[in-house]
Amino acid sequence: MKIKSIPISEKRFRTMAPEEKRDKLTEIARLIRIDILKMLNRAGSGHTGGSLSAVEIVTALYFSRMRYDPKRLHWEDRDRFILSKGHAAPALYATLARAGYFPREELMTLRKLGSRLQGHPDMKMTPGVEVSTGSLGQGLSMANGMALAARLDGKKSRVYVLMGDGEQQEGQIWEAAMTSRHYKIDNLCGFVDRNGLQIDGPTKEIMDIDPLVNKWRAFGWHVSAIDGHSFTDIFSALDEAEIVKGMPSVIIASTVKGKGVSIFENKVKYHGVAPTDEELKIALSELGEGD
Repeated sequence: MKIKSIPISEKRFRTMAPEEKRDKLTEIARLIRIDILKMLNRAGSGHTGGSLSAVEIVTALYFSRMRYDPKRLHWEDRDRFILSKGHAAPALYATLARAGYFPREELMTLRKLGSRLQGHPDMKMTPGVEVSTGSLGQGLSMANGMALAARLDGKKSRVYVLMGDGEQQEGQIWEAAMTSRHYKIDNLCGFVDRNGLQIDGPTKEIMDIDPLVNKWRAFGWHVSAIDGHSFTDIFSALDEAEIVKGMPSVIIASTVKGKGVSIFENKVKYHGVAPTDEELKIALSELGEGD
């Protein structure tokens, strides 16, 4: 099955039977993983584990939920996505390319001098990137501002922000969480990519963030805890978030760092290490592509 670039502002995707939609999204996620690994290998540096763990989340948002138009970058009624864990930029770039924001061939320029695709997202260079990210902890604050602005302007836009679990150790996250609840920002939905690993090791050993669900609830958020690789779970949580009024929503997504390739899964080493040529060959074979 070949998937073309699909800006899912196209309503036909929404009318598909659940099984057909899930199969198509699974295929898109597979192709995005392949793109991620190829671009990282070509660059020789970058973040493999956390890019692969977030694939189903960004796939669900861009190819079945968010309203956007790659030909109208500044369309005021668009939904917004903020990659707070900016080091996972390859996942965002691969998704934006398949959504039609720029040619897929450009993915192979990742981290090259003069490329629009740098190691962290740059809103001034890369089409489709809403804000420059990479300084951990700041994405939720920026999402608050965008969501509040949409509400003040009478727009129906929703704002989605993807955070890392190591990022939950940042104080600014919790300051922003209080702000979201205080202003009852219900057009805001956060995701936590809960893969359990950060650059120096397991989050439990570096700075334990549990009980994460209870913490978010204590801060006045509507919380869903899901399997972050299950499209069924993701859409169920997104549906809940859309009907909740008067409070923001966060989805704690349990994921596997390096998901999809056995040699990368649950390996701290691959937080910030690109696949070698031999590792890429193994990965592509596991993902169903021989070259």
